[in-house]
Amino acid sequence: MQIDIKTADVTPLRQTFKHVQERIGDNKPASRYQEATIALQPEANFHYRPYWDSANELYDKNRTAIVMEDWYAFRDPRQFYYGSWTIARAKQQDSTERNFSFVEQRDLLSLMSDEWRQVVADVLLPLRHVEYGANLNNYYVTSYGYGAAITQLTAFAGMDRLGIAQYLSRIGLILDGNTGELLNQAKEDWLQAERWQSLRRLMEDLLVVEDWFELLVAQTLVLDGLLYPLVYERMDKAVSENGGSSLAMLTEFMSEWFGESKRWVDATLKTAAQESEANREQLQSWINHWLPKVEAALLPVAERVFESEAEDVLEELKTELSVRLKKKCTLELS
Repeated sequence: MQIDIKTADVTPLRQTFKHVQERIGDNKPASRYQEATIALQPEANFHYRPYWDSANELYDKNRTAIVMEDWYAFRDPRQFYYGSWTIARAKQQDSTERNFSFVEQRDLLSLMSDEWRQVVADVLLPLRHVEYGANLNNYYVTSYGYGAAITQLTAFAGMDRLGIAQYLSRIGLILDGNTGELLNQAKEDWLQAERWQSLRRLMEDLLVVEDWFELLVAQTLVLDGLLYPLVYERMDKAVSENGGSSLAMLTEFMSEWFGESKRWVDATLKTAAQESEANREQLQSWINHWLPKVEAALLPVAERVFESEAEDVLEELKTELSVRLKKKCTLELS
């Protein structure tokens, strides 16, 4: 008996959902990122305004001074949606857990001198409170921002910051043999030590910023743009040169995260700045407003590590941020 097998091609009427097709063009296949992002946020059929803010709709474009013709013009260069983000973070967590186990089993942090162990404890551990503040700020943007192209990214970033705070707490437990004494001292320093009061005041000021896009600029660009290179590049290098190279294994996630995170921050600001001159001027105004406050808040922290060279280090980091802004965001520092 002879059997002939034939195949038939079925041409789909369209390659993706209609609301995605309207933005990427006809007959173009959409990526998973595009289908999980574009027009995800509800835009119609709100039955009532929120009781806590009756002047605005539940999702309202007027909550920020930035104006966009299409709030889905923003794109994440990493192409993160919930699935790809969780997969990426799971892989990084496996790597980080191996690093922690390696350092703990060999007691590598004990190779640092007592002086530099104290520097690490004084500078690194109170930053877990900064990370928690960053978690709240990112989720404020998630709550009041407009368009899933931005709000899903700040939701991911908010959870990332909570994870970083937990990693910092674990470093403190390794340093003091799991007694928790250094973490208690770090909390007391955050509340009372003069070195931390300017940064603590800055974080509290950020918590009450109403314009969510201004908060995005102040937290993810200006503060993170100086704090992360200061601590996880410059301080890491200084600690490594003084017997603490193993610390870099415990802060590897923070370094990788910042390198990855600034890509979507830069892309977001560039898109907003290119939309209109008014947007560019508004972004520039926010940067100029928050930069001196961040510099002043970080100087006492930098002095604990770099002493008399702290101002020079911050000036170098400011120059690097200026180059990044001009190259990646088409913006400038004053």
